[in-house]
Amino acid sequence: MKKLLLVTTITALTMTSIVSAPKAQAANIAQSVCEYVAADDKKRMRSFLKSNKLKIRNIFSGIQCNGKNLLEFAATKGSVKTGSLMISKLPKKTVSANLALIQSGSQPLIDAANKRVSS
Repeated sequence: MKKLLLVTTITALTMTSIVSAPKAQAANIAQSVCEYVAADDKKRMRSFLKSNKLKIRNIFSGIQCNGKNLLEFAATKGSVKTGSLMISKLPKKTVSANLALIQSGSQPLIDAANKRVSS
């Protein structure tokens, strides 16, 4: 009887932690990526993405920082290093679709986006 109760309790706890973990992890990933873009910390952003086995092209559409997509957020914060990294990793179609949003940012970021679209 004790064994059955113990197995049932362990199974219930395991199932509870599996179900609730992805939402919390997704929020942490989005917050971390936004913080790295705001700080313009390309090295830590690359390391974070690699350790979590993520690619910018896969997470780009799902993350918004202060109501803006990652490229627009990088442009408004003046984050040239992380913005250039994202531009180089995103498909040309995505960069060209967001080109108008980047125009308010720093000139090196605008140049990198124009170069990516025209190549």
